[in-house]
Parts: sequence; C-alpha cells; structure tokens
Amino acid sequence: MNKLLPIINFTFANKVKTKSFVVTTVIFALLLSIGIHVPYLIQLFSGNEGGTSSQIGLVYGNQPEIAASLEAFIDKQPDGKIKLVKYEQANDQALMHDMENGTIKGYLEFGEAEGLQFPKVMYTSKKNSMDLTLQSTLQPALENVKMQYVTRGSSLTEEQIAAISAPVIIEELKAEQAAGTGSAADANEGSKPAAINYVIVYGLIVLFFMTNMMTGNMIAAEVTSEKSSRIMEILVTSVSPLTQMFGKILGMFLVGLLQIAIFIAVVAINLALPYNQASLAELNLDLSQMDLSILLVGLIFYILGYFLYATLYAAVGSIVSRTEDLGQAVMPITMLSLAAFYVAMFSLSSPNSLLLKVCSYIPFVSPVTILLRYGAGDATLLEVGLSLLILIVAIVFFSWLAAKIYRTGVLLYGKRPTMKELRKAMKAYKI
Repeated sequence: MNKLLPIINFTFANKVKTKSFVVTTVIFALLLSIGIHVPYLIQLFSGNEGGTSSQIGLVYGNQPEIAASLEAFIDKQPDGKIKLVKYEQANDQALMHDMENGTIKGYLEFGEAEGLQFPKVMYTSKKNSMDLTLQSTLQPALENVKMQYVTRGSSLTEEQIAAISAPVIIEELKAEQAAGTGSAADANEGSKPAAINYVIVYGLIVLFFMTNMMTGNMIAAEVTSEKSSRIMEILVTSVSPLTQMFGKILGMFLVGLLQIAIFIAVVAINLALPYNQASLAELNLDLSQMDLSILLVGLIFYILGYFLYATLYAAVGSIVSRTEDLGQAVMPITMLSLAAFYVAMFSLSSPNSLLLKVCSYIPFVSPVTILLRYGAGDATLLEVGLSLLILIVAIVFFSWLAAKIYRTGVLLYGKRPTMKELRKAMKAYKI
C-alpha cells in the first residue's frame, strides 16, 4: 500500500497536467454546453424566445365564421404560445408593415370554400417555412375548426366534436396485465419511463464509451512509453509490476472521475439557467421525474466496466515495445468497446429486445446494455444483480490474467510476442 499510493498520486498528477487532458476536457465541456443550449438556440433563431407568445395576424376576410372559431379555440389554450391579431381585410401594405416592425411574425388567411370542402389555409411570413412550435400549435387548432366547419348544422355538441378530433392513444401492456394476472408491481413496471430518464441513459452510455476509450488508451500509452524509454527496467527494481499496473489503473480511474465531475458540473450549471429550463419544459423533460436509481446503477456499472477494460488495456500496453505499434495492439479492445456502444445505441428504441437480454450477461457489453434495460426497459433488480455478479467474476478473472501478462510483458522487448511466446515466457518466469 505504501508503494501503491505514490504511483496513484504520480499517475493522477502527471495526466491531469497534460495538454491532451485539458484540451479534451474543455472540448467535451463545450460540446455539452452547446448540446444543452440547442433547444433554446432553435427557439432563438426561429424568433420564438421561451416564455413569450408569438403574435400572428388573422385575416377574417370572407371567412369570418372560421376565423372566429380559430380565435376562440386559440384563446382557450392554457399555454398561450400564440396570440392572434385580428385584421378585417387582407391589406398587403398594412400586413407587410406590421411584419417589418415586429408586430406580427406572419399572418393567416383563408381562401374561397368550394362546396363542403374546408377552404385553403395560407400562412405568409418573411421566412421560407413555418417554425415547428408555431406549426405544432396551429395544426390541431385548425383540425378542430375544420371539424366544426364540416359538422355545422348537425346536432353534435362541442364536447362530441372535441372527442371526434382527439387522437387515439395506444397504451402498451404486457400479456400478463391484459389477462389481469399481473401484480401491481408489474403494472408499474409496464408504464413507460419519463423522457428525462431516456436522456440520462443516453448520456451515461455516451459517457461510459468516451471516458473508457480515453482513459484506457492513456493507460496503455503510459505503460508502453515507460517500457520503450527503458524507465520500466528501473521501476521494476523498486516496485513490483503488479503494484505498478494497479497503481496506474487506479490513478487513471481518478482522472476519469475528475472528468465526469467536471462534465456533471457543466451540465448542472447549464440546466440551472432559466431559459434552458423553459426550453426543456417545452420538450417534456421534467428534472423532477428523474429516477435516481438509474444514476446509481449507471455509476456502479461504469466503475466495474472501467476496471474490466482498464486491466485489458494495461496488459496489452505491457507487451508492446514501441508506441507506434500500440494502436494496432489495442484494436481488439477498441472493437469490443465500439460493439457495446453500438448495440446500446441501436437498441434505444427497443430496450426489451432479445439481443439486449442476452448482452446483459456478456461482461464486455453488460455495463451499457443492462443500464439501458433498467433505465428504459423492464429489467428487474434480480436481473441487474445477476449481471453485476457475472461482471465481477469477469473482472476478477481478467485482472488475474492481465496481472500475469503484465508481469511478463514488461520484461519482453523487441517485436510484439505471440500468444505462444507469451505463454512460454510465463512458464519461464514461473508466473
């Protein structure tokens, strides 16, 4: 322990001061900030700043009944995203003047009705297209007005017209719930997770992939550079190879945790900004619906997944004598990490698929797949526990194997040894 702590401190302090760590951390922090600001920026550039209603001109013209129905419907909406400015006739000069000075963003007018057909609706603005917020508000309003127009003269009440216009919602149930055999717990599990939990799962998967790739490659590069510069020959005389390996792994782990802490702080600061909270609310992302157990499961599997990959990166780095050969040597581990990432990414829309259920018990991909199933699917705590147990067993086995490879590899120079040569060296060193 006395020799392990100095190696951890040296590895941590040495890597935190490097330009590569500072630059990558700053770049990813900036990307996170930009990503969080995207909804607000979309609103800003579309001319709809959060919290303010858009003023739209409404030309009554020759369709006063339809225009009055649309105005009544918009006025009843609680969100108040649109405010209609009434114009009796389509005076192009007056309308253009109001658009230029910002009184209205654009204006709606109705064409001539042909028979029972609903008249053509035209929206004029200075832009080539209507922004999504405005369209998502006007579309259902016009659908409701259309229904009233088509059914005028009938005995249908406003409630019946609203019921006809309402979209059909399909509720997803398990077979056990449909048959009435499921328990209350099953019913709760069957409900879809909040949208914010999908975002958390997505963020944790990306975070796991990026930090594992960065810290893993740093571990392998650190070992290889010490070996190629012959510093390793001096180190092994005072510190055992096993202590060196785990000291570097733990030091890099602290580097990874520091990066995560910085990223979490950046996200928290950006989310605390009032205009970002308003933008997230419009996207139905309610932070109060966040499930903290997802964060806990994600943290546990992140730590264990890190140690699994870190031991492999250290072992591979120990058998490479030149840094030029390192990229090719770590390629198999990189491919495993990429496979885990893409399996999770392509399964976000189907978290209960058979592929994910199988991958939940494969150690190299289980840290992200079981997280996806638990956060967005229907994985039980028993399944999470079983996946966790298999992952721990895998870590113990690969740590033992990596330690044997490391103790042998740091003493081998020249071309990268084959598995057969490595096995012979292990026997020769009685490892």
